Amino acid sequence: MACEGVLGPETSDEGLMLAFQAGDARAFEALVRRHRMPVFNFILRFTGHPARAEDVLQETWLKVVRSARDYKPRAKFTTWLYTIARNLCVDSARKESYRQASSLEAPTGVGAGAEEGRTLGEALPDPGAGPERGAYNARVRPLLSRALASLPEEQREVFVLREYSGIAFKDIAEVAGVSENTVKSRMRYALEGLRRRLTELGVDGDLAEDGKTVAG
Repeated sequence: MACEGVLGPETSDEGLMLAFQAGDARAFEALVRRHRMPVFNFILRFTGHPARAEDVLQETWLKVVRSARDYKPRAKFTTWLYTIARNLCVDSARKESYRQASSLEAPTGVGAGAEEGRTLGEALPDPGAGPERGAYNARVRPLLSRALASLPEEQREVFVLREYSGIAFKDIAEVAGVSENTVKSRMRYALEGLRRRLTELGVDGDLAEDGKTVAG
């Protein structure tokens, strides 16, 4: 059994998983609390269907439980976890390929540039800055979701893992089973595709103007 101290907030994901492997159910509960929402957001943006995302999330954690005995901390726990989630998303998409992606309901913060490290979420005005800017966010957010949903699956996958889950490019490469250069290339194409789609939706000029204000 895991020792009492293993469940502290400073405990690594790998330490918690090993504690769960040893029989401490509280360690699994801590992992779920820590990663449930980031993983759900990834699945939601991958599938585009809130109900299906909930199902895939449950399958993901069930697979974590079933695979616990064979778990070895060779890579980051998050890499292992997102690989499971990603594979289940792909399986779900294949089963329901005839269905079109519905609009995403979770808040978004779409990336705006790789070199600058800024995101469209950062370029958006602060929702707490005033009613006009709050209304602006309410108008733009669905357009950002539509732009993201329009990306090819492999580009959306890389973008979501990088921007929403904060996964490093080398770890995304492990999750997706491709080279790090391929991941970076997909990220670049994703950013270009988002800019193009947002321009078509009439958002680009507004974002650029507000981005200058935030950066200034």
